[in-house]
Amino acid sequence: MSAYIATNDRYGRMPYRRCGHSGLLLPAISFGLWHNFSAHDSYENCRNLIFTAFDEGITHFDLANNYGPPPGFAEQTMGFILNEELKPYRDEIIISTKAGYEMWEGPYGNWGSRKYLFASMDASLKRLGLSYVDIFYSHRYDPHTPLKETMTALHHLVTSGKALYVGISNYPDKQASMAINLLNQLGTKCLIHQTKYSMLERTAERGLLNTLDSNGVGCIAFSPLAQGLLTDKYLNGIPDNSRAAKKHTALKPELVTESLIDKLKALNGIAAKREQSLAQMAVSWLLKDSRITSVLIGASRIDQIHECAKAAHQSGFSMQEVTEIETILGNSQ
Repeated sequence: MSAYIATNDRYGRMPYRRCGHSGLLLPAISFGLWHNFSAHDSYENCRNLIFTAFDEGITHFDLANNYGPPPGFAEQTMGFILNEELKPYRDEIIISTKAGYEMWEGPYGNWGSRKYLFASMDASLKRLGLSYVDIFYSHRYDPHTPLKETMTALHHLVTSGKALYVGISNYPDKQASMAINLLNQLGTKCLIHQTKYSMLERTAERGLLNTLDSNGVGCIAFSPLAQGLLTDKYLNGIPDNSRAAKKHTALKPELVTESLIDKLKALNGIAAKREQSLAQMAVSWLLKDSRITSVLIGASRIDQIHECAKAAHQSGFSMQEVTEIETILGNSQ
């Protein structure tokens, strides 16, 4: 296995966007390790996915403490790649991780207490083999812990040098606004909010995007392909090897209705006229909004990374295209 050397033209391949009112630029496309980095996946493929992304100018790699399975395995894999082959490029890379979902048994391995966030950060740093992460997120709003406790913990992780920036993820609009204000009062600005957003999931448009924009907070969209629905995979129904065909996934077969398939086919027709795949158009559609800092993709094959990276350069839509797309989507907002 030969040593990895990054391509010389990688920074010419990817546009970068300023993250809110900060000094940090993020690539328009970021790479997430939510899926395909488990103990059951090929290490060689994981390695190739990371290198391909970096060669495309994707400098931001997004993790969480519980990504695997088993929980923590994605961080462990990324840590090995970082320290064995990407070490010369560490200062060119943004590593983000999160804590908020169940990580270990007992009352201290979940949600948003100071106890959990501090313990999780230390464990994540150990798995990653790093002294700090670039961005640390509260992975979800905890209705049982005072929000000030969670935000104060984030603030202290920054002042202790374990995180350069902090953000929130999966917070509803009201709680996001409160969290942003609390962090401002503490003197540590909320850098970014990670939210589920796609052509088929429009909740963020009901107030959250404006809240973030008015407060100078960046926004990174996850699940931009709606768990694979916004690809050519489901244009003729549910294939046997798809996520919807598997047990124990969030994408249930009953969600793939005839009405949805008709919408996907119509959207695919517009994408073809734009000389894009449906997946590329779905990514470009998010990037047409200047309030979106980055779109977070996952991949199981390197060609999927190349495909999505191209979409970063095609974020312009005509008024006619927008009208046609919104007509197809109908009441999906």
